[in-house]
Amino acid sequence: MPSSWTQNYYHMVFGTHERRAWIGPKIHRRLYDYIGGICRDLDSQLLAGNGMPDHAHLLVRFSPDLAPAVLAREVKARSSRWIHETFAELKEASWQRGYGGFTVSRSAVANVEQYIKNQQAHHERVGFKEEFIAMLRKHKIDFDERYVLE
Repeated sequence: MPSSWTQNYYHMVFGTHERRAWIGPKIHRRLYDYIGGICRDLDSQLLAGNGMPDHAHLLVRFSPDLAPAVLAREVKARSSRWIHETFAELKEASWQRGYGGFTVSRSAVANVEQYIKNQQAHHERVGFKEEFIAMLRKHKIDFDERYVLE
Protein backbone atom coordinates (compact mmCIF):
# COMPACT_ATOMS: atom_id res chain seq x y z
CA MET A 1 0.00 0.00 0.00
CA PRO A 2 1.47 3.41 -0.95
CA SER A 3 2.16 5.79 1.94
CA SER A 4 3.31 9.33 2.47
CA TRP A 5 5.67 10.42 5.20
CA THR A 6 5.66 14.14 5.86
CA GLN A 7 6.27 16.75 8.51
CA ASN A 8 4.29 19.80 7.45
CA TYR A 9 4.49 22.53 10.08
CA TYR A 10 2.76 25.84 9.51
CA HIS A 11 2.69 29.03 11.57
CA MET A 12 -0.55 30.77 10.71
CA VAL A 13 -1.32 34.33 11.81
CA PHE A 14 -4.53 36.25 11.26
CA GLY A 15 -6.25 39.20 12.84
CA THR A 16 -9.76 40.08 13.76
CA HIS A 17 -11.76 42.16 11.31
CA GLU A 18 -10.80 45.83 11.70
CA ARG A 19 -8.51 44.80 14.60
CA ARG A 20 -11.48 44.66 16.94
CA ALA A 21 -10.40 43.26 20.30
CA TRP A 22 -13.06 40.60 20.83
CA ILE A 23 -10.85 37.67 21.91
CA GLY A 24 -11.20 38.38 25.62
CA PRO A 25 -10.48 36.24 28.68
CA LYS A 26 -13.98 34.74 28.56
CA ILE A 27 -13.34 32.97 25.26
CA HIS A 28 -9.55 32.96 24.81
CA ARG A 29 -8.75 29.41 25.97
CA ARG A 30 -12.03 27.98 24.69
CA LEU A 31 -11.34 29.44 21.23
CA TYR A 32 -7.94 27.75 20.94
CA ASP A 33 -9.34 24.48 22.31
CA TYR A 34 -12.06 24.63 19.65
CA ILE A 35 -9.51 25.39 16.93
CA GLY A 36 -7.59 22.33 18.14
CA GLY A 37 -10.73 20.28 17.50
CA ILE A 38 -11.06 21.74 14.00
CA CYS A 39 -7.46 20.75 13.30
CA ARG A 40 -8.06 17.20 14.55
CA ASP A 41 -11.13 16.98 12.30
CA LEU A 42 -8.87 17.95 9.39
CA ASP A 43 -6.41 15.16 10.31
CA SER A 44 -3.99 17.78 11.65
CA GLN A 45 -2.62 18.76 15.04
CA LEU A 46 -2.62 22.16 16.73
CA LEU A 47 0.75 22.29 18.49
CA ALA A 48 0.35 25.82 19.86
CA GLY A 49 -2.42 28.41 19.75
CA ASN A 50 -2.40 31.79 21.42
CA GLY A 51 -2.70 35.43 20.63
CA MET A 52 -4.01 38.76 21.71
CA PRO A 53 -7.54 40.22 21.72
CA ASP A 54 -7.08 41.29 18.07
CA HIS A 55 -5.17 38.40 16.49
CA ALA A 56 -4.32 34.71 16.62
CA HIS A 57 -1.17 32.64 16.13
CA LEU A 58 -1.42 28.92 15.39
CA LEU A 59 1.29 26.33 14.91
CA VAL A 60 -0.20 23.36 13.11
CA ARG A 61 1.23 20.08 11.88
CA PHE A 62 -1.04 19.44 8.96
CA SER A 63 -1.96 16.50 6.80
CA PRO A 64 -0.15 16.04 3.47
CA ASP A 65 -3.59 15.92 1.83
CA LEU A 66 -4.53 19.39 3.08
CA ALA A 67 -3.55 22.65 1.39
CA PRO A 68 -2.54 25.46 3.78
CA ALA A 69 -5.19 27.74 2.28
CA VAL A 70 -7.87 25.14 3.00
CA LEU A 71 -6.58 24.80 6.57
CA ALA A 72 -6.80 28.58 7.06
CA ARG A 73 -10.25 28.83 5.48
CA GLU A 74 -11.67 25.98 7.55
CA VAL A 75 -10.20 27.19 10.85
CA LYS A 76 -11.48 30.71 10.33
CA ALA A 77 -14.93 29.74 9.02
CA ARG A 78 -15.66 27.05 11.59
CA SER A 79 -14.35 29.07 14.53
CA SER A 80 -16.41 32.10 13.44
CA ARG A 81 -19.53 29.97 13.24
CA TRP A 82 -18.84 28.51 16.70
CA ILE A 83 -18.24 31.97 18.21
CA HIS A 84 -21.54 33.27 16.81
CA GLU A 85 -23.45 30.20 18.05
CA THR A 86 -21.81 30.15 21.49
CA PHE A 87 -21.43 33.83 22.41
CA ALA A 88 -24.50 35.88 21.48
CA GLU A 89 -22.75 39.12 22.44
CA LEU A 90 -20.07 38.45 19.78
CA LYS A 91 -22.40 38.27 16.78
CA GLU A 92 -20.29 40.96 15.07
CA ALA A 93 -17.00 39.12 15.63
CA SER A 94 -15.16 38.00 12.51
CA TRP A 95 -11.68 37.38 11.18
CA GLN A 96 -9.78 39.47 8.64
CA ARG A 97 -10.04 38.23 5.05
CA GLY A 98 -6.45 37.06 4.63
CA TYR A 99 -3.80 35.45 6.78
CA GLY A 100 -0.06 35.06 7.09
CA GLY A 101 1.33 31.59 6.60
CA PHE A 102 4.89 30.56 7.32
CA THR A 103 6.37 27.11 6.90
CA VAL A 104 8.39 25.90 9.86
CA SER A 105 11.22 23.40 9.77
CA ARG A 106 11.16 20.61 12.35
CA SER A 107 14.26 22.08 14.00
CA ALA A 108 12.41 25.39 14.63
CA VAL A 109 9.14 23.96 16.00
CA ALA A 110 10.09 24.39 19.68
CA ASN A 111 11.13 28.02 19.11
CA VAL A 112 7.87 28.83 17.30
CA GLU A 113 5.85 27.10 20.04
CA GLN A 114 7.61 29.23 22.66
CA TYR A 115 7.09 32.39 20.59
CA ILE A 116 3.35 31.67 20.38
CA LYS A 117 3.05 30.85 24.08
CA ASN A 118 4.76 34.16 24.97
CA GLN A 119 2.46 36.43 22.95
CA GLN A 120 1.29 38.52 25.89
CA ALA A 121 4.84 39.39 26.99
CA HIS A 122 5.94 39.94 23.39
CA HIS A 123 3.14 42.43 22.75
CA GLU A 124 4.09 44.55 25.73
CA ARG A 125 6.94 45.73 23.48
CA VAL A 126 5.69 45.25 19.90
CA GLY A 127 2.37 45.95 18.20
CA PHE A 128 0.63 43.44 15.93
CA LYS A 129 1.31 45.29 12.66
CA GLU A 130 4.99 45.75 13.54
CA GLU A 131 5.22 42.06 14.50
CA PHE A 132 3.50 40.91 11.30
CA ILE A 133 5.68 43.04 9.01
CA ALA A 134 8.79 41.72 10.77
CA MET A 135 7.59 38.16 10.12
CA LEU A 136 6.99 38.92 6.44
CA ARG A 137 10.48 40.38 6.14
CA LYS A 138 12.11 37.51 8.03
CA HIS A 139 10.52 35.03 5.62
CA LYS A 140 11.38 37.23 2.61
CA ILE A 141 7.74 37.59 1.54
CA ASP A 142 7.09 40.50 -0.83
CA PHE A 143 4.32 42.80 0.38
CA ASP A 144 2.90 46.28 -0.01
CA GLU A 145 2.56 47.83 3.44
CA ARG A 146 -0.64 49.60 2.39
CA TYR A 147 -2.40 46.23 2.25
CA VAL A 148 -0.93 44.57 5.32
CA LEU A 149 -3.61 43.59 7.82
CA GLU A 150 -6.50 44.80 5.71
